[in-house]
Amino acid sequence: MSGGEDEHWMRQALALGDRAERDDEIPVGAVVIGPDGSLCGEGWNRNISDRDPSAHAEIVAMRQAGTRLDNHRLVGCTLYVTLEPCAMCAMAMVHARIARVVYGASDPKTGAAGTVFDLLSDPRHNHRVIVEGGVLSAEAGLRLSNYFRRKRGQLPID
Repeated sequence: MSGGEDEHWMRQALALGDRAERDDEIPVGAVVIGPDGSLCGEGWNRNISDRDPSAHAEIVAMRQAGTRLDNHRLVGCTLYVTLEPCAMCAMAMVHARIARVVYGASDPKTGAAGTVFDLLSDPRHNHRVIVEGGVLSAEAGLRLSNYFRRKRGQLPID
């Protein structure tokens, strides 16, 4: 996909992250795009509101895509997410056979797409996911930073 398409879908994921924040969730959003370029699934963090530790934006979006595609395999799909996936989400992508993941901000604490761990391209897996990081990273990172600053009672950064 072109950089313009990547930015388009990342903006959609950022808007979903805003929805998570309205629910007092960490503002992470994700979309799954099918091989034909159509929107197959979308999600935002819901683990607090759903009382489900697995309800990260990526998992919610992949569940919806699986339902829409009537398949547990998401072959040829691209997943856009505003924050680098954690280990749980990365391995779910491997098991779902996601073709490509595009993320916004890197996660220096738990990132599993190359920052802390490199689960998506580990040669020991029977499937590897192409990774593209840093799409609209400044915008995604600022939203996350401001969320945590507000939680701590500090002023947001402009």
